[in-house]
Order: sequence, then structure tokens, then C-alpha cells
Amino acid sequence: MTEHANYSLREEIRDYWSARAETFDLSVGHEIFSEEERAAWHRLILKHLGPGEGKRALDLACGTGVISHLMHDLGFAVTGLDWSEPMLAKARAKAMEKESGIRFLLGDAERTLEEKESYDVIVTRHLVWTLVNPRAAFTEWFSLLKPGGRLLIVDGDFVTETWASRLRKAIESLRAGKAKPGPEIDSELQARHRSILSRVYFSQGVRAEDISRLLTEAGFEAPVIDPRLGAIHRAQARRMAFLKAFERAMQCRYAVCARKPLS
Repeated sequence: MTEHANYSLREEIRDYWSARAETFDLSVGHEIFSEEERAAWHRLILKHLGPGEGKRALDLACGTGVISHLMHDLGFAVTGLDWSEPMLAKARAKAMEKESGIRFLLGDAERTLEEKESYDVIVTRHLVWTLVNPRAAFTEWFSLLKPGGRLLIVDGDFVTETWASRLRKAIESLRAGKAKPGPEIDSELQARHRSILSRVYFSQGVRAEDISRLLTEAGFEAPVIDPRLGAIHRAQARRMAFLKAFERAMQCRYAVCARKPLS
């Protein structure tokens, strides 16, 4: 794949998320809708990154700033970076409303242009599956961390079908057959999503073991895979229809935390 093709795909990904910005915070799993879920996120962050205590944190592909504010809650000095202006507009509006003082920047997570060795921690949520060149991205993130700095990735394999996802689709198909026909919801966005997914590096699904291997190749030491995100997912499930909640519980979702060596 040529560099021009890579650049075009990355811009397509940016435009897709820009189109999603207006309704992004309406979805369970994007915005946080309960204090129970907020507390579960706080515990996950503290478990892997420790208390903020003024440490500099970079939230890559920050979207509307949900994770940025979780990090701010815990005392981190947060910078959020995203390549979508509509997402950043939402994030900045939240920051003004909450008077959080979080800095939000326009930038590409694969080529941030941020100063080297300037952050104590980096966090991402549901970013890695969109990467065109994860090797280059992980090398970039490694360079941004101070020695001893930590990277926390929260992601999942949303591609590989489980028996629960097949069951949900079968039941929904039966229900649709009994219902009056109507226009497909967000059919254009769904088609764009499928097209993007077919061309990114992790088109067959992003697995924790693959992330861990690539992080090690980039220089990180001792990546830790943490699949225990049940508290977050249980809190989210209370806001979802039964079939969707059941499917989510069966998906492979995880956190991966890795450290940059001290020397």
C-alpha cells in the first residue's frame, strides 16, 4: 500500500468520526451514563496508571473528551488529541461547562507532532482498531513518553462474531420480517464503517496478544493484558436492550498496559 493510499484512508477515518460526532455521546459505551460506570473506569485507570498527582497525560483520539475527564477526575494534567474538529468542538464545550481546564488539540494519533518524552502516561480507548500503521503509531507513542511512562490501551475484538452476536442477528432478522418495511438506519455510515474496517491493519479483529507483540517490538516492556472489565460492562448493560447487552458480555474486550523502560 502506498503512502498516498495510507493518507487517504486516514482522512476517510477522520471524516467518518466527524460524521459521528453529533450523536456520539448518545451511545452506551461512548458517553458515561451512571456513577457506577464512572467509578469502574476510575478503578481501571488507577489500577494500571496510579493516581494522577499532576502527571501529564495524553488522551489519544479523545473524541468528545469522555476519557480525558475521567483522567482529570483522578488528578492528571490532561491533553486530549483528536483529528476531528467536530469531536473536539464537543470536547471543548464539555471542558468549558465543567471548568476542567483540559487542553484539546487537533492532531493525528499516528503523527502527533507533540514534544518527545513529554508525557507521563498515554491512554487510548477504541483507537487501535482504526490504525493504518500500528507499528509506526506505537513507535510514536513510545517516543512521547518519559522514561518509566505508561501506556494504557482499552480496546476489543469487535470483528470476530460470537455465538451471541449470531443469535442477536437471527432474532432481529425474524423481528424485522414481521415488521413493516422501512429505511435502513444510518445505512451510509454503516457502509463507510464496513469499507474502512476492510482496509485497516486489524481488519480481521484486534486481539490483545497482537497489540502486546507490537508494543514489545516498539520498545515497551512487560505488556500486561487485563480482560477483567466486567464492572464497566455490567454498568453499561443496564442501559442496553437485553440482546445487545448479552452480545457485549460475550465480546473479547480488554485493557493492555505497557511501560517505557527507565533507560
